[in-house]
Amino acid sequence: MTASLSYAHGTSATPLLGETIGDNLRRTVEAHGDREALVVRSQGYRATWRELWQATTDVARGLIASGVKRGDRVGVWSPNRHEWVVLQYAAARAGAILVNINPAYRTTELDYALRKCGVGVLFLARGFRQANYVAMLAEVRPNLPDLRLALTFEDDWAALLDAGRGVDEAVLAERERSLQFDDPVNIQYTSGTTGFPKGATLSHHNILNNGYFTGEALGYGPDDRVCIPVPFYHCFGMVLGNLACTTHGATMVIPGEAFDPIAVLETVQAERCTSLYGVPTMFIAELDHPRFAEFDVSSLRTGIMAGSPCPVEIMRRVISQMHMREVTIVYGMTETSPGSTQSARTDSIERRVSTVGRVEPHVEVKVVDPATGAVVPRGTSGELCTRGYSVMLGYWDDEAATKAAIDAAGWMHTGDLATMDAESYVNIVGRIKDTIIRGGENISPREVEEFLHTHPAVSEAQVIGVPSEKYGEEVMAWIRVRAGATVTPEELTSFCAGKIATYKIPRHWKLVDEFPMTVTGKVQKYRMRELSTAELGLGKAAQIKMA
Repeated sequence: MTASLSYAHGTSATPLLGETIGDNLRRTVEAHGDREALVVRSQGYRATWRELWQATTDVARGLIASGVKRGDRVGVWSPNRHEWVVLQYAAARAGAILVNINPAYRTTELDYALRKCGVGVLFLARGFRQANYVAMLAEVRPNLPDLRLALTFEDDWAALLDAGRGVDEAVLAERERSLQFDDPVNIQYTSGTTGFPKGATLSHHNILNNGYFTGEALGYGPDDRVCIPVPFYHCFGMVLGNLACTTHGATMVIPGEAFDPIAVLETVQAERCTSLYGVPTMFIAELDHPRFAEFDVSSLRTGIMAGSPCPVEIMRRVISQMHMREVTIVYGMTETSPGSTQSARTDSIERRVSTVGRVEPHVEVKVVDPATGAVVPRGTSGELCTRGYSVMLGYWDDEAATKAAIDAAGWMHTGDLATMDAESYVNIVGRIKDTIIRGGENISPREVEEFLHTHPAVSEAQVIGVPSEKYGEEVMAWIRVRAGATVTPEELTSFCAGKIATYKIPRHWKLVDEFPMTVTGKVQKYRMRELSTAELGLGKAAQIKMA
């Protein structure tokens, strides 16, 4: 492979961790036992590493008492709370496979997720926001022959701990000795845009190392306190958040059950957090909140922005106004545990706002021609592929989907369009299916979004393609206007004129208060297309191939 081709390997003198999650946690407890491990402000919960270890021991014994065997699937359906964290490590120590259920799921999705991977024991909150989880589970339970036990955190947690006291710790120790780091430990359902989600099956080796090397890149140590407002059910929360902390002795600090900008700002101030996570929309909500200036966030130094492209102006404000001079960008997907590339704390602001960094340690990436699979020259757009320890074991009980995603050489095909420059920095320029093709011209939504963010009245812009009889597709922009500002579609069109190519200027505009989003804060562009297509009376979108 010549240096002129889009291929990079994350060479590293730091070896991969060859241990289970439980073994790694034990080492951290031995090194930092009396230091604070977990803080959940919404529950008033605090635990040292030694206390957290005992809690995971008690729950692991409770799982064994409940009949959970090695390889059994244990589900968790809940927003962020301390029991979720304890269960994450307890299940790993008991040899179970934790199945993360999206808190936004409703009955059809819940039924599918639990049935697909044969969950035998389910932990759930009574409910979340307006959703009554207990009632929803009761509705679908007759369809779940494998589900033999459902325990609510509020009502059944203490009884589980009581049951565990009847299991000798030697039994748990023997279970832990039987585990291998390549064993599956977690199933996460990916939010596909069509059909039912697929269960990405991840091993101890996958997620422990991804959390570890993410923490290494962030410079974590036992003095760090990491504010984690992103959900645990997703890799962002439980891997880049929890596992990055536990592999380094850093403190996990959880503001509340779900994201709230004031709760985050209060938590950073009160707990003197040194790191903060979020998707761009979360950082925008914090920065734009009328009370932002009231809070002292000067303890921050680093963090992660991920989940969707970061507008340049938002990154600059995070660095200057939130003191996060070492903030990094992480790019990845659930199927790769999740991180594949990350910017460095020492990268220039220009690098951090214009790329997603370079390949992570012990991982390979390449950019290929989607039509031929050939590696493209550097600077040329193509599909980003990744290979290494981080690639999932496969989709649970779906061999066909696994083969479609991971090729014979072990490369995971991301579906993302990227370029790689001469210094191996990767830039995500769009998704294969997100690229807008208007009259034969390829348009990157990201490029148009970045330009629209330079308008003083635009707080956030999301660009999509909608059907057009004349051009195949037309550009449409959904705009969230900054608080106190006003702007019209006509003014936005005039702003674009002469500054970007005419064919890139949105033909349709929609001013909104919010975007359709997943629980993790990702904008659902497929849903935006559906809504816009219906509202504009354009009929079903044509199947458009890449040029």
